Amino acid sequence: MDIKSVEARSLNMAKIKSTRTAPEMFVRSRFHARGLRYRANFGGMPGKPDLYFQGRKVAVFVHGCYWHRHPGCKYAYTPASRPEFWLPKLEDNRRRDLRVREELRERGIRVLIVWECTVRRMMKDQEFRDATLERGIAFVKSGTEDFLEL
Repeated sequence: MDIKSVEARSLNMAKIKSTRTAPEMFVRSRFHARGLRYRANFGGMPGKPDLYFQGRKVAVFVHGCYWHRHPGCKYAYTPASRPEFWLPKLEDNRRRDLRVREELRERGIRVLIVWECTVRRMMKDQEFRDATLERGIAFVKSGTEDFLEL
C-alpha cells in the first residue's frame, strides 16, 4: 500500500527527468574532461542516446537501474504499490531497450550502457571511477567490441 495518494504520487513521478540527470551529467563531464567530444541526447538515432560519438559510431546510454530493470541490482526493485500498472510499464522499457540496441547494431553503431549504480559508486570511489572510466574510454576508442555494460 502506498503512503501517498494517487495524485501526490503522480506529481512525484512527473518530476522525474529523462535528460540531464545527475548520473548523465556526471558521465558527460568525465568524457568531456578526457577530450572526447559527443552529441548530447542525439535525436537522430534510435533510442535518442545520452551521448553519441559520431565519428566513432558509438551510442552511450546512462540507464537508471529502476526504470531499465538492471538485472540483479538493488535499485531495480519491484514497486509495492500498483504492481499491475508498474510491472508492464517497466517490462516495456526493458523490451524497448533491447529493440533499440538491435536497431543500432544493424546500423553499425556500437553501444555502451552505463548503469546508475555504477555512476553512484564512481561518485564515491575515485579508484573505481578511474578504472571504470578507462574501460569506457577504451571501448569508445577501440572499435573492436560492439557492446559494453558498465
